[in-house]
Amino acid sequence: MALVAAKMEPTAKEEIVEGLTQALAETAVETMKAQNFHWNVTGMAFGPLHELFQKMYEDHFEGQDFLAERIKAMDAHAEGRFSVFLSRSTITEHDGKADAKTMIEILLKDQETLSSTLSALAAVADQHGDYATNDMATARIEAHDKFAWMLRAHLRSNPA
Repeated sequence: MALVAAKMEPTAKEEIVEGLTQALAETAVETMKAQNFHWNVTGMAFGPLHELFQKMYEDHFEGQDFLAERIKAMDAHAEGRFSVFLSRSTITEHDGKADAKTMIEILLKDQETLSSTLSALAAVADQHGDYATNDMATARIEAHDKFAWMLRAHLRSNPA
């Protein structure tokens, strides 16, 4: 049976909020990393990568808001401290000192991590009949998978 956030069992809410908070932390760290790479990318592919990295951090910033608002719908606290995001996240910071190919490889790995984190969240939400969180997580998975595809395309030298 599908349940609205206010009617969920406390243990179900806790599990879902835990997944949402993990996704929020990883998304926040990745947002800043994509913006950092946007500022610092150089080389022959500067234009398209500068633009792609901007699309990523703008998308991720909006994604953070979706995640935080869903946490609030669960009547929980939406964490906003970057120090806490860094301590929770499996995605790490970067100083932005890397060549374009390395930046792409790093962001590709991070997009796959985000997709995996959100897949776990979607499964937990589905298990508890929380179709709103499942739907939001699935939409975010789609966004991260698309960015991963775009990044992977930059690394390919021959047609697939």
